[in-house]
Amino acid sequence: MDIVGIVNYARKIKLKLGRVFIMEQNKIENTQKSREKAADTGTGIEKIPASELNRIKNVIAIMSGKGGVGKSTITGLMAVSLQRKGYKVGILDADITGPSIPRMFGVKKRPENIEFGLIPPESSTGIRIMSLNLLLDNEDDPVIWRGPLIASAVKQFWTDVIWGDLDFLLIDLPPGTGDAPLTVMQSLPVDALVIVSSPQDLVMMVVKKAIKMSRIMGVPVLGLVENYSYLVCPKCGEKIRIFGESRGKEAAEQVQIPYLGSLPIDYKLAELCDRGEIEMYDSDEIKRIEDWVKDLERLNKK
Repeated sequence: MDIVGIVNYARKIKLKLGRVFIMEQNKIENTQKSREKAADTGTGIEKIPASELNRIKNVIAIMSGKGGVGKSTITGLMAVSLQRKGYKVGILDADITGPSIPRMFGVKKRPENIEFGLIPPESSTGIRIMSLNLLLDNEDDPVIWRGPLIASAVKQFWTDVIWGDLDFLLIDLPPGTGDAPLTVMQSLPVDALVIVSSPQDLVMMVVKKAIKMSRIMGVPVLGLVENYSYLVCPKCGEKIRIFGESRGKEAAEQVQIPYLGSLPIDYKLAELCDRGEIEMYDSDEIKRIEDWVKDLERLNKK
């Protein structure tokens, strides 16, 4: 059932409840407790939470220890790969102060606000996206919020958004192990994490922090992917390791998680993301993303 069908179904339920309420309100007196719970709908009936209209099979968070490793790009590529395989996919952009997902997908439409919650806009291929940038007057307006407000916004993207039927909801987390990642792991039913790194020693150190956090929070890790591993020379085809030798596999072995593989720096991908056309990206490297997605497919069948 698509989002429109779910909303129509919820409205029918609401009308039926309204008729029952009108018939019964002359027989019994409302208690103070029921009045506090009742939403302001004109009939005194409790509003149906948006989260109760959602049927999401798998929630996967994409995490990194620090910024600048291409975490949002990996999230976008995973979503594109899953969508190409026929899955229904959504992206929750939990990077409240630095959102980039809408720009990558060329999504500018504001979420539709209906009586049950927010309906997220869809990309050109049908990926549902929710980001704070879609609620701002201008996409370059800064969000100058403290931690509690950020955490509250992340929760509302789960409770107040009508995602509908999804096979996968991917959560693009902000870097680090602060308020937003903690809120997601504590408040949302996250099934697994994908950790993103790059070759530098510094990144390896903070990636290990993220993995240790996941274990403390009891969230399993699907694996680690190393981004920006090398640059392929467009003239001779030589792999140039700008950030040094790859350390992703070594780091994954040290913390005993699967190593998903590496991705290069690709200027074509960067150009498509800048134009909001990440869904048009196609290269030999995208096949590696498809290999990672096989792990998600196995998770979906459980």
